This record gives sequence, structure tokens and C-alpha cells, in this order.
Amino acid sequence: MALELLVLRGLGLGDLLTAVPALRALRQAFPAHRITLAAPRALDALLPLIGAVDDQVDVSGPGPVPFHRPDIAVNLHGKGPQSIEALRRTDPGRLISFGTGPPWQDGVHEVRRWCGLLEWHGIPADPCDLTLGISDRTGPAIVHPGAAYPARRWPPERFAQVAAALDDVVVTGNTEEVPLARKVAELAGLPPGRMLAGQTRMADLIDLVSRARLVVCGDTGVAHLATAFCVPSVVLFGPVSPALWGPPPGWRHVALWAGHRGDPHGQRPDPGLLKIEVSEVVDAALEVTS
Repeated sequence: MALELLVLRGLGLGDLLTAVPALRALRQAFPAHRITLAAPRALDALLPLIGAVDDQVDVSGPGPVPFHRPDIAVNLHGKGPQSIEALRRTDPGRLISFGTGPPWQDGVHEVRRWCGLLEWHGIPADPCDLTLGISDRTGPAIVHPGAAYPARRWPPERFAQVAAALDDVVVTGNTEEVPLARKVAELAGLPPGRMLAGQTRMADLIDLVSRARLVVCGDTGVAHLATAFCVPSVVLFGPVSPALWGPPPGWRHVALWAGHRGDPHGQRPDPGLLKIEVSEVVDAALEVTS
């Protein structure tokens, strides 16, 4: 019977991508184990590219997790009691988690947080091991105006000005972001075929970003996808510092931040985000693609 290792990360696109180094470290440390990831089914197209996961169970949020008696359970979800209890209910032989191991620390970049958890348990992890591929940069520039909460959404009028200043641009977004993306595309004067929001499944979005020459977006999952494929990016931060969720330094990634911290779940654009001017974004975009 195969040894079983269960990992919980029941969150979104960017969250999974920041956990890639930790997942690969687990693969290296436990080569004889079958690794099952508890994460939203919508992210399944990423798993072959990560190369560290054998199976998936569909879990959104901290649980419950439909799995029984893994040899090892690893909590890459968070520090809260819900995720810890959800994994305890699977009756693991060993549990690796904050709350049962090292103390949780604020002010740590998300990638390094999970690598640090594993290292505390004697499992080496490389926080730079983020790459899923390298874009040949033959595809269009991507402008992605959406984000999970209004606090992280730069005004569509400004995104439109950036899109209008660039060549060969498409506007992306999920089905809920179609009105926002349509407004950006229309204000930028883009042809209808350049508005792709609501038309791309996860596999399509991965393919689009994997060939892109540039990504301009807010603090959202597409920014991490650009990092994963070494696509030059300009990422706009508002209530959260890029020191916590930003792209790695260097290699044509620019994180713009006015230094203002606030509520990332707020219902209005963060005041710091609004301090970022269109000219700053356009200049950064031209710089990283030159």
C-alpha cells in the first residue's frame, strides 16, 4: 500500500502558486509518498505544471477534507483552528502545521512562510523554485483589471489609459469581472476580440499568460502566474505591501506601491492604490518590455 501525504491549500490561484516551492520540497522529501492536494477543483490545470502532486480532492476553504488516514498531513492553508481541525479529522499519522509547530509570524512573504514551516520540520525548501515555464513573449500584453476585493482594484479608467498606450493588448478577467473588463476595453478603444474576460477557462488563462510579453494587473492571482512563467509584469499594490505578496525582485517585475497599508478586503479602492498614476504604470511597462 502506498504511503499517503495530504496537503491542504483550499484557496485561490495566487495562493496555490505561492505554495509551489513548498509542494516541490515535499515531493523531494517524500519521494515514496502519494501526494494529494486539497484545493479548489478549478485549479487542476496547474497541477501537471507544478510536478509535485499526484492527485487532488476538491476543497474550497479550510475544510472539511474528504480524506482518511494519511501518513502525513501538511497544512499550507493558514494558522486558524478550522484548517488544523479539518486535517486532524482525517486522522493523520503526522501533522505539519502552524499551531502544532513553529509560531506564526506576521510580516513574512507568503512564499517564505510555507518554506519556513517545512524547514522548521527539517524539510529543505527553496523559495525561488516558482517557475512553471518561460514565456517566449510572442503573445499579447495582458491587462487584468480585476481583483478579489474593491480595495485592490485600480480604477478601470486608469487601466484603460494604460491599455491604450500599449500595443497588441488583451483584457482578461473571470466571469464576474466581465463588466469591468468590458469597460476597460471600450474606454481603451480596443476591438471586441481583445476583450477576453469570461471566455477563458483556467487552462486557457495559463496558456495565454505562458506566451505573454507583459502582464499589468493588481494584487491578484494573475500576477503570480506572470511570475511563474517569467513574464515581465507591472503589479499595482494598495492595502498590502509587495513585501508580503509581491513578485520576486529582479527579472523585469515591477511592484508599484505608495507605502499605504489598509484593509485588503475593503469595499472601496485603497487610498494608497489611488496614488499610483497612469504615467508610472506606462513607464514601468515600457521599461520591463524594452
